[in-house]
Amino acid sequence: MSNLKTLLKQAAKPLLFLLTFIFICAFLAHYLTGEETLLEYARNNPELAYGTQTDGGDIPNPGTSSDIGSQLPEKNLTAPDESPLSETTPASSTDKNPDFSAVSESGASVTPDVSDTYTETNGRTPDSPDSDSEENAGDNAKPAEEFNTMEQHPNRVTYEEGFYYEPLTESVKQRITGISYPESGCTVPYEDLNYVGLMYIDFEGQEQTGELICNKAIAQDMVEIFHELYRNDYRLESVRLIDEYDGDDTASMAENNTSCFNYRVVDGTSNLSKHAYGLAIDVNPYYNPYVVFHRNEDGSDYISPPGSEIYADRSQSFAYKIDENDLCYRLFTEHGFTWGGNWNSTKDYQHFQKTLK
Repeated sequence: MSNLKTLLKQAAKPLLFLLTFIFICAFLAHYLTGEETLLEYARNNPELAYGTQTDGGDIPNPGTSSDIGSQLPEKNLTAPDESPLSETTPASSTDKNPDFSAVSESGASVTPDVSDTYTETNGRTPDSPDSDSEENAGDNAKPAEEFNTMEQHPNRVTYEEGFYYEPLTESVKQRITGISYPESGCTVPYEDLNYVGLMYIDFEGQEQTGELICNKAIAQDMVEIFHELYRNDYRLESVRLIDEYDGDDTASMAENNTSCFNYRVVDGTSNLSKHAYGLAIDVNPYYNPYVVFHRNEDGSDYISPPGSEIYADRSQSFAYKIDENDLCYRLFTEHGFTWGGNWNSTKDYQHFQKTLK
């Protein structure tokens, strides 16, 4: 018996030494290296271990944290103090001078224009005494419900419910004659034009009725394109005839109105614009401005309309921006239109036009 006790005592010493050594190693590993067990990690980091939501909120959607549209109010913008603003007087409501020209079917020289310069109004204080206010433009605009009561042409072509085109009725001719359509000297006959009725979704997400006048050669394109925009909830602020703004492109563009036909020449030339033939359209023009590089006397870029300077930076992401990833761009180009945003010395991001073959 005494021999057994002696053996146990002798075995206990190295065993105790081994256990003590293991404990010391574990102690040093935990407190000197800072390692945690999985259980300790889970207790100390429940939001990671168990997928719980922290106070940081949801992960931001791609493109929202730095979007211009999320940082700035819509339309009633003034350029930042550090941004070079144009000191030049905005051009008249005729087209700007583009850097190339085309020939119309009739053989007349047609310069593919960019959209007109226009003065900031939009319900804000006008930048020039000649500009119309939003209130005045609103008084001129025809309520959407009145479109359905207008005279219907017997040759109306209906693409889908709410989307149709037809030759100009007498009532439409009366509306535009002397405004977008000159009483004399107009080389584009009424018969070359079509009235287009359409539906669109406005900036508040409400369904609205719009109207365009375009060349009859692109009327089918128009109903197909705008139907797809409508189906995809593409937002347009206003789609009214330029005549609702007394034929003033400045007032129409400043109100972010999408429009097509207006018989006018390119600024500084005697060449008719594509708008004069009903072969060009400007879409959401306030958010897709007209830019002429190095046009100002100090060598800075000319950007129009006033207040939209920040939207000339197309590297930024913001609402209503037309670029090559935009549905509007894809639809128009698929239908054979060219985009002013692809021009060289000027950029007209709102402008699409088509050349007749």
